[in-house]
Amino acid sequence: MSAKKVVAPEFEIEFLLPKYWLTWLSIFILYSISWLPYKLQIYIGKLLGRLLKVVAKKRYHIAKRNIELCFPELSEQQQAAMLKANLDNAGLAILETSMGWWWPSWRVNGVAEFEGREHIEAILAKGKGVLAYAIHNMNLEFACRILGREYPSVVFYRKHNNRLMEYMQYYGRNRANKYMVHKRNVRGLIHALDDGELCIYLPDQDYGRTRCEFTPFFAVNDMATTKGSLLFAEQANCETIFLVSIRTPKGYKIIALPGLENFPSGDDKYDVTRINKMIEKMVMLAPEQYLWMHKRFKTRPNADDPSLYD
Repeated sequence: MSAKKVVAPEFEIEFLLPKYWLTWLSIFILYSISWLPYKLQIYIGKLLGRLLKVVAKKRYHIAKRNIELCFPELSEQQQAAMLKANLDNAGLAILETSMGWWWPSWRVNGVAEFEGREHIEAILAKGKGVLAYAIHNMNLEFACRILGREYPSVVFYRKHNNRLMEYMQYYGRNRANKYMVHKRNVRGLIHALDDGELCIYLPDQDYGRTRCEFTPFFAVNDMATTKGSLLFAEQANCETIFLVSIRTPKGYKIIALPGLENFPSGDDKYDVTRINKMIEKMVMLAPEQYLWMHKRFKTRPNADDPSLYD
């Protein structure tokens, strides 16, 4: 049984109306920047990151708080340095999105490395699907483009609220992915795995109290951790790997790491705790590149517990 794919949006005459002109201007600027030399884009991205401190104060303070919570052993100066580098990477992520959507293949190939193919190939050789647990490093859009050169994948998809940006986003991501399924289409991803596809799932966000366990993450002892990641491994004909993307002095590297042994074990809390440990390991490859701007600790063990972000 095949997975139900997200339907490709069509170009609408309405996109030419004045209400979309600012969006068109933003697209034109990003597209134009994407053709500049890569090192110049890195410089521009860092300037955008510094601007985020002013225009995205809420996200700035969330990142600051997350770093404080996760790395209390670091001095204030070390935390501040990580936060500054994280802002640089947030600015770069804007341009990395345009690189992923619009760069020609020859430019992607020039900055791309891939390590750990053997873990993927070993699973595919068994006729099974590959469930890749990935993390929200901020170069993820471009990383998917790199991965798609060799392994066009199936991913969950969330539509953009702006219809013109949804049109651009769909076709930009469709350059790398085999196809996409709606973010709530659980059966669709299971069917894709049963069909022997490589599917990407990101378990490192706060999906609320439903189907979660409270487990440690760095120095926070009770983070809401989704058990949804186990559902696919339990019900589909697949095996798991871990997937992380990092920016390096040479460009970008995709690293595939082997999955956990005896997984799933039947003990949900034990299994998601092990997943978190692997996520920590992947984050620490380049902690400044991780998406610290998300309220990762929003859901507390008790509904009346005070927020960690107040």
